[in-house]
Amino acid sequence: MLGMLEGTRFEKAGAGSATAVHYMTEAMRRFFADCSEHMGDPDFVKVPLTSLLDPGYIRKLRASIDPERATPSSEVHAAKFTNHESMETTHYSVADGDGNIAIVTYTLNGGYGSKVTATGLGFLLNNEMDDFAPKPGETNMFGLVQGEANAIAPHKTPLSSMTPTIVLKDGKPCLAVGSPGGPTIINTVLEVIVNVIDFGMNVQDAVNWPRFHHQWMPDELRMEPGYSPDTIALLENRGYTVKPVSSQGSVAAIAFENGWLEGAPDPRTEGTAGGR
Repeated sequence: MLGMLEGTRFEKAGAGSATAVHYMTEAMRRFFADCSEHMGDPDFVKVPLTSLLDPGYIRKLRASIDPERATPSSEVHAAKFTNHESMETTHYSVADGDGNIAIVTYTLNGGYGSKVTATGLGFLLNNEMDDFAPKPGETNMFGLVQGEANAIAPHKTPLSSMTPTIVLKDGKPCLAVGSPGGPTIINTVLEVIVNVIDFGMNVQDAVNWPRFHHQWMPDELRMEPGYSPDTIALLENRGYTVKPVSSQGSVAAIAFENGWLEGAPDPRTEGTAGGR
């Protein structure tokens, strides 16, 4: 997604503008189409990472974005490569002044997981089987459509949207970020990184900024409160189906700046930042 955005000059329109949301949404839409087809446990399927990250392929995706109109998801399809190389989630970020970082996302998946408690042990079992594609081509509990690459098989690891991320600049950490939120995690992390690096926000403003999400199918642009009616009208005029949502994600982020650590909890939840 970052590769698709590079060179579009989307950031010149400003955070929250219809143009910025448009370009980022189109990158999301194209990513999730490829994810549906190609991503799965690499012990079981050949994930074509080199082909997906090939600069020529990314340029092709970028060129397919119409600056003025939304591309219907029915017209966006996963790439066909001939050469293959062999809600109820929590995230926390920890760092110290020496640059040591631990960022962890862990989950039961659905609320209370499978709702089964381990006998005599007192902890809940997860329902991570839903992270597979139980019926390829059908939606899971998050409305996400996935393909055969992520179908259930013995000893196989399901695909996960968890995206704990450390951003380096000149080999040194500048940002640590992660979030819960099912498939929205990927886009939430993308948006916080873009807010800091491309839109020049401080890390707290980047976390606070209203979010949006598109996952290819269903073909809808989910948007948090905070965008102007004019922006939403412009997006709808470009062909988007905008669906309001109350909240997306719960980011825990740390910025590294001139020897200082700045923690940024998410005001959407009860997250906090602390130091010692």
